[in-house]
Amino acid sequence: MAAVRVLVAPRLASALLPLSRYHRAPSQRAALHSSAPRPGARVALVLSGCGVYDGTEIHEASAILVHLSRGGAEVQIFAPDVPQMHVIDHTKGEPSERESRNVLAESARIARGKITSLAQLNAANHDAAIFPGGFGAAKNLLCCIAPVLAAKVIKGVEVTVGHEQEEGGKWPYAGTAEAIKALGAKHCVKGVTEAHVDQKNKVVTTPAFMCETALHHIHDGIGAMVKNVLELTGK
Repeated sequence: MAAVRVLVAPRLASALLPLSRYHRAPSQRAALHSSAPRPGARVALVLSGCGVYDGTEIHEASAILVHLSRGGAEVQIFAPDVPQMHVIDHTKGEPSERESRNVLAESARIARGKITSLAQLNAANHDAAIFPGGFGAAKNLLCCIAPVLAAKVIKGVEVTVGHEQEEGGKWPYAGTAEAIKALGAKHCVKGVTEAHVDQKNKVVTTPAFMCETALHHIHDGIGAMVKNVLELTGK
């Protein structure tokens, strides 16, 4: 299982209100009360299948979508159009022999069909990109576990996967912190309801299902992460 991680790419936007000889400029007070609502942040959500053991962690993806919706974000969902590394029978936690699935097609289950191939994602069209956790992020996007994604691509980045000790099984994937450090990134200890913001690199992470805890704590942590992402976009 993996922490949710976010890569934020700020965009600059400007708006001009043309004035013509037929219209007088409104007063400052009138302009204040008649101004149009600010557009929401444009966020790319990158999925890696459907199901924690071979794709995207569904609860994490759903919580992200809920918090983005509440934050007024405009969301476009992407996934790679490639075969899954393998298919896991989630009742047994074991690979299903002779069964194959497509990552994009499986991710479309979560996206309710509204999804685009990852090959068509253009960073210039988005203010941020969010990668939910799940083993699919490791198996179908990279060769390592998902929380290491930012550490692999951004030198010296600060991220969190929660605590660095298992603490009697509460943090079963705590060893991931050492993998992050081995890549030259900084691991920051955080609780499951918290998010860590790397202001320099504009990366926000939260432990999510790295912690064995009640679902609402996971949901709260993801909410903190999304809130910080939207604040970084300035939207």
